[in-house]
Amino acid sequence: GGPRSFAGISVKRLLSFALIAAFLINPAAHAVPKKIAVKPLQLLTTVGTPDEVSGVVVSGKNIIVYGSKAAKAYARAVDTTGKELWNLSLDQSAASIATAAAVDSVGDIWIAGATPLALGLTPPSPAPTPVNPDNASVPPNSAAGNLQAVTLWKVTAAGVLSGTTTLPTSSVVFPTSISLDRNGVSVVGIVGTPRGSAGFFVNADRTGLFGKLLQIGAVSTTADAVVRHTDGSFTVAGSSSETLAGKKVAGVTDGVLIKISKALKITNVVRSSAVRGKRIWNSASSTLLLGGEVVAGGKTETAITKFSSSFAPTWTYRFPSTGPAITIGSTHALFISTGATPQLSWNPRVATPLLVSFDAKGAVVAADSGPVGQKEVLGAVLSKELGLLVVTSSADTVSIFTLIPR
Repeated sequence: GGPRSFAGISVKRLLSFALIAAFLINPAAHAVPKKIAVKPLQLLTTVGTPDEVSGVVVSGKNIIVYGSKAAKAYARAVDTTGKELWNLSLDQSAASIATAAAVDSVGDIWIAGATPLALGLTPPSPAPTPVNPDNASVPPNSAAGNLQAVTLWKVTAAGVLSGTTTLPTSSVVFPTSISLDRNGVSVVGIVGTPRGSAGFFVNADRTGLFGKLLQIGAVSTTADAVVRHTDGSFTVAGSSSETLAGKKVAGVTDGVLIKISKALKITNVVRSSAVRGKRIWNSASSTLLLGGEVVAGGKTETAITKFSSSFAPTWTYRFPSTGPAITIGSTHALFISTGATPQLSWNPRVATPLLVSFDAKGAVVAADSGPVGQKEVLGAVLSKELGLLVVTSSADTVSIFTLIPR
């Protein structure tokens, strides 16, 4: 009269074993996440050659391309078809470079670069070693050592140069990143020193007037990205092979995250290291999503890490790549992928641009790829009018891609 049994095991138990076995042999779809398909990015337009283009920003519906051509810094605007709307020479010096840009809330474009010292200012001797971290195009008829003034150009959305300010320094400078908000502008970069090179950080007010330049390190430090915070403090990301604020080098070169107070004092340094390896943070978004390269143990990867405001890592990924990475907002990272990525249906035979998208908790939710032949990631821009734009370069052309609507 009780439950039926089979060799002393109830049928109910037997059925549960069978169900468990079925799950083990053939797991349910939700037990193993399905790999995400990678969609192709769509070519929007091409905007020049890699030696002439430093980067791209967006003002309204216009794409602003900036860089250096024939030894002169320039900015030009194109529409989404690539048609040129205006073209502006930024500086009348013998040589100049435009290396970083950002757009403010009214659409004005702030461009950072370097120019020679004004006549009458004698550069200190000995002549500094040229600094050129990104193998940027150095004007051929000028020694890079002449470019010793940090320069900020302000250009209206219509292409009118509305302001130029310069900050003379004692050595060659190479601005790498610019950040702005309603209170002002911050520029970071690399400055030559008697013993090598250091990072630098400098603020300007909304009229472009520079404050005091803060040098970070003295021998082998770079400042590659800057974030302005609402409390008046700043975050600088980059790399260092020397002790900073009492924090010693752990690898050969460490990625560094540096907090700078409103009073321009370094208040915190967090180092990201690889054993006997090299790490660099190339980019930092306003939400402290960082991207950078890791070279260690014979392999090269991209690291993408979300940090809290106290510089504690909340989630992180490593992807096989050529190294450098660009992060956008709190949800996107762009790099040149060289291998399989577990979350994606993806295993490129050759190095290929890959844009990975995350959700708020750091789970990979989407991915888009650029065409084969793109060698370098130059930038990514998120704008209300044009959405997300990805900028890459092949050996001879800089291309802008957009996402195909999902």
